[in-house]
Amino acid sequence: MGRRELREQIFKLLFRVEFNDKEDMPEQERLFFEDEDTADEKDEQYILKKYEDIVLKLDIIDEMINKETKGWDTSRMGKVDLTLIRLAIYEIKYDDEIPTGVAINEAVELAKKFGQENSPGFINGVLAKFA
Repeated sequence: MGRRELREQIFKLLFRVEFNDKEDMPEQERLFFEDEDTADEKDEQYILKKYEDIVLKLDIIDEMINKETKGWDTSRMGKVDLTLIRLAIYEIKYDDEIPTGVAINEAVELAKKFGQENSPGFINGVLAKFA
């Protein structure tokens, strides 16, 4: 599975955080890997590790978002947009393997696929503050 596909899978799993209680997430993780056709165990481990790293830093990431987005705190953002922004900020701030420009571009591309019409521009504008 390529990096773009892996990132999309991480996004899909991370998206479930918005709709499930913390204690329900282990079950959601299990269901995710049953439902999604991830190629092999190596990919599943990569997805799960990155997802867990992001979840551990969600409070910090949300603080960063709320500090930089005047009038658009995390409680006002669409769930898809918020999840993509969280994933990209994690990649920008904590993942040395992914260049900032790639993290932003990939978030915008996923927004085109999963977001609303104005999602790509909104996400690009928010993430530019972190570049």
